[in-house]
Parts: sequence; structure tokens; C-alpha cells
Amino acid sequence: MSVLDEIYAKAKLNPQKVAFPEAENEKMMQAAYEAGKEGYIIPILVGDTVKIKSLCAERGFEESVFEFVDIADEEYKNKIIDAYVELPGTVLKQKPLARRTQDPLYFAMVMEAIGDADVTFAGIDNTTGDVLLAGQMIIGLKEGISTISSIGLCDIPGFEGSEGTLLAVGDSAVCTNPTSEQLASIAISACNTVSSLLDWEPRCAMVSYSTLGSGQGELIDKVVEGVKIANELRPDLAIDGEFQFDSAISPAVAAKKVNRESKVAGKANVVIWPDLNVGNVGVKLIQQFGKADAYGPMLQGFNKVVCDCSRGAPVSEIKGNIVISAVRAAGSKNNKGETDENI
Repeated sequence: MSVLDEIYAKAKLNPQKVAFPEAENEKMMQAAYEAGKEGYIIPILVGDTVKIKSLCAERGFEESVFEFVDIADEEYKNKIIDAYVELPGTVLKQKPLARRTQDPLYFAMVMEAIGDADVTFAGIDNTTGDVLLAGQMIIGLKEGISTISSIGLCDIPGFEGSEGTLLAVGDSAVCTNPTSEQLASIAISACNTVSSLLDWEPRCAMVSYSTLGSGQGELIDKVVEGVKIANELRPDLAIDGEFQFDSAISPAVAAKKVNRESKVAGKANVVIWPDLNVGNVGVKLIQQFGKADAYGPMLQGFNKVVCDCSRGAPVSEIKGNIVISAVRAAGSKNNKGETDENI
């Protein structure tokens, strides 16, 4: 059974409520329909319900698969706005929220914030910037997290790592040149993501071109400081470095290069790149030469699961990311509790 098959099986055991603010989009509707029809999620289509239902009929989708939320329903809108402003730490009040929730993206995120949805899934009609801004404004960042980032899951044929052929890597998509503080946030978020998605005990390596002082320079200093900050913020997590990539994943190389005790060296299941140049090139090397399947990128750092998919993604990929997002949401609940998902 592949990793994606395992994730699909987990989703079916505990379907989550996924809100789709781009419900009129044909690819998004089809992916939501397939994921809902097959029992992986409970899809909620948010927007102009009359138009959405008309499009459902035109496209041959059964209405019974979906739940519908009309953003013109003033009674429901007032209800979720009132519930939202009562949440601790919220900044927006009723009037600004009433304006924002004319946009289905913000409406869906308010639903998620108060628990009427478990995931907000968008990215075809909205830009990445739109999704990130709405997520930060409405859902907010986890305690101790200073930046939004992403993580991907690579299934690498022939790789014999601590989790078989699987390796989680981040950030390969969002944060261009992270500071030490941001690297620490990315590492902590990545550990939480793999825990909720795969039930792993994360062993997170922060990598550079140096292993424990074998090289010198500002690029290395940034990673060393990032490890220190991450360990101070989350001493319960196994986050270590700085390691070269081979020292992080190969027990034989780690035995030669790492001359101290480490829970991570040689057996990392999560690797944190020092910047987006390394991350982007690294993932493409793994894909092209390692023939890996790469799932993601998955946004991380929000209080709840927020998803931004690629505009050019096919329906099959969108569906896979929807299911992954639902399993992450279920895992967050199991690990942190229904009402307290902060770190």
C-alpha cells in the first residue's frame, strides 16, 4: 500500500468537513464531489447557493453529496460573525467582518475558525497571497510560530530511510530566505504536520553545507541559531543540526561525521532546507533523479488547516491534496484536542 493509499484509508475512517469557497470552479467542484462521494470528506460548497446548485445539475453531480452554505444568508452570517468575535485573541469586529465575509474565502475561514468547518481549501480562483492573507487574518498563526511555510512528502523509490522510502522536506515553496527565527518556526511546524498526518515521531534535521562546525560562515550561522531557537521553543521535539544532507539521512555517514549523541543524525525523517533556493532545487533533484512522487506543498503554521492548491493542478492532484488536508485536520484534533490546537 502506497503512502497516499494509507492516507486515503485514514480519511475514510474519520471524514472531515472541508469548506470550498471556490465552489463554482469546475475542477474544484469535481474534486470536492469525488472526495465526498467516495466518503473521504464532507464537502461544504460556500457561495451563491442558487448558482452553485445550478452548476451541480449542469455537471451531473448529485446534490446530496454536498452541504451548501449561502453567503447571502444573513441569519447564518450574523451567527458565525458573533461566534467569531467572541473567540479569544480575535482582532476583527462585526462591521469589518461583515464586509470581509462578502468574499466566500473569508466566509469559509470564519466558519472554520468557529468549528463549522475543519479545513478551508482554495487556490484556483484565489492567489497564494489571497489565501495566506485571509488565513493569517482569520485563522491566525499557532503560538510560537512567526511565519507561514510549507512541507512536502517525498516517496523515493530505493531510498532506505528511517521511514522506508518516505522523507518530509520543507520549506520548498513559501519562505524565500528565512531568518533563524523563521527556520525554527518552519522546523516546529513541520514536526507538527508529520505528526498529525502520518503519526510519526518526528526527527527533524536542519541542513546546510556544514556538519557541526565543519564549515564556517553566515549561511551556517543562520542554521545553527535556528536549531538553538527551535530547541528553546520546543525542547520536547527532536530537532538537531546543523547537518549536511547525507549526515542527516545516512546512518553510515552520520557515524563518521557526527561525534556526539543525536536522536536525529542519520535517521532524520524531516529535513529543513536553509532557504528556498536549496529547497526548490533539492526537491526537483529528488523528483528528477530519484524518481520520487512529491505530495504537497502543504501550508503549515496556521491555527487550523488552510490549503492553497496549484492553479494548474489536475483534478486528481487537487483531490489528493483535499484528502491529505482532511487527515491533517483530524490528526490535529487527536493530538491537541478539539478546542485547543495551539502549540
